[in-house]
Amino acid sequence: MTKVLATIMLLFFVGSLQVQAQSADQLIGKWKLVKWTKKGKEQNIHSKFKTDEVYQVFKEGNDFVSIIGSKETKGSWKLSDNNKKLTVKVMMMKVNFVIEYMDDKKRIISNKKQGALEYERVE
Repeated sequence: MTKVLATIMLLFFVGSLQVQAQSADQLIGKWKLVKWTKKGKEQNIHSKFKTDEVYQVFKEGNDFVSIIGSKETKGSWKLSDNNKKLTVKVMMMKVNFVIEYMDDKKRIISNKKQGALEYERVE
């Protein structure tokens, strides 16, 4: 019985590592901001950023690039152990997000100050 329980626990642990790796792997790539909702109201991306070309690029090694129009800002990113929190650090400023939804093509993150940000993966 003890061996069976130990085997089940080991499989659960290995399975949780695979889920974590998959989520971090899903994050790698270029993402375009397609919708922004703050306090229940959809915001105008173009009015805020003066462009519709607003991207987040997540690279291996936790490198991050924010692209707004032709301006690029480099930083870093970190995903929490449970894959529910994303921290982006740009120019000495850390911003923490809750991952509301994420798959290979769509990602929704939020925080109290910025609201909900919906991104779609671009090639």
